[in-house]
Amino acid sequence: MSLPTQVSRIEDRLWQAVVNGDEHSAVGIVYGALAEGVDEETLLLDVIARVQEKIGTEWAANRISVAQEHAATAINERVVAALAHRQDGGPHRRGHRGRVTVGCVDGEWHAFPARLVAEILRLRGWQVDYLGAQTPTPHLVAHLHHTNPRAVLLSGSIPTHLPTAHAAITACQAVGVPVLAGGRAFGPQGRYAFALGADRWAADARGAAVALEAGLPHPDPAAARQIVDDLPHLADQEYTMVVRSRGTLVKQTLRDLENRFPALRAYSDEQRERTAEDIAHIVDFLGTALYVDDAEVFTGFLLWTAEILEARNVPALSLVSGLDALSDRLRDFPRTLKLLSAGATALLERAHSSAHGPGPDLHV
Repeated sequence: MSLPTQVSRIEDRLWQAVVNGDEHSAVGIVYGALAEGVDEETLLLDVIARVQEKIGTEWAANRISVAQEHAATAINERVVAALAHRQDGGPHRRGHRGRVTVGCVDGEWHAFPARLVAEILRLRGWQVDYLGAQTPTPHLVAHLHHTNPRAVLLSGSIPTHLPTAHAAITACQAVGVPVLAGGRAFGPQGRYAFALGADRWAADARGAAVALEAGLPHPDPAAARQIVDDLPHLADQEYTMVVRSRGTLVKQTLRDLENRFPALRAYSDEQRERTAEDIAHIVDFLGTALYVDDAEVFTGFLLWTAEILEARNVPALSLVSGLDALSDRLRDFPRTLKLLSAGATALLERAHSSAHGPGPDLHV
């Protein structure tokens, strides 16, 4: 049996164990694969990571519940831990290459990608301080003072944490530690990582290992910079105004939608809460798009949300009404209005394309 075929078979078996909530079988499958000669890095990145990606895809398509998604992720995390802590781990875990810190942006709960990176770096000979999910920036910097690592590897999955990531990148560099950014939050080809001043970006764990081995430039702590130096468009204050008025915007938009569509007044408390959460997410991504000055952050979120809603039998074009209501409230902000218009256009074009036949499969 070829290695790709063997890996595919193991992935299928692990998926079944994980989705069925069978932790013991899941661990047994990866241990069995090790006994068959599959190396640990392949198991982590070509089996476990792919199973984790499938968990997200199945949730998005409404084929598994939130509870199932959480349970499956928890089992996957324990499978990674079982690999990391097996007694025959060998001398490669001694960290002869040097010390690095791996953690998530403050507010980022999706720690699984960072955990995979930490384990791959340990396999490749690095001493890794893994800080887990949502590491507050002051605590991260205090840790750097204490440990003096070669680099910080900062992970982010949700783009709304990019402003916080920017502060973390700047703070780490201010104490002389370079930052390697990774994760979906940093955009295609790491465009937002570089816009926010990260020293390097990596697409995946293997790329992060290669970047570290090549060496990262050490920043000059004396060369302090302000956020506006990286992102001069923030001088217009639109990002600040939208973020500070978030709570008011959500309440006003919900009230405006009720006036436009009186049927919303009959919503249950739970339905109103879910609608308010959806509006809040829209405002959060709108603010992030203003921060990085890139409409794709906003339109990408809206198109993803449209898929999520339709998988749950909710009309995706209902999002356009929310954007119209926000536009009425934010008419004095030209960059904001441009983003809202781009979002509505993207949703309408998607609806038009769907009405004329099936398009490409967007689930990845």
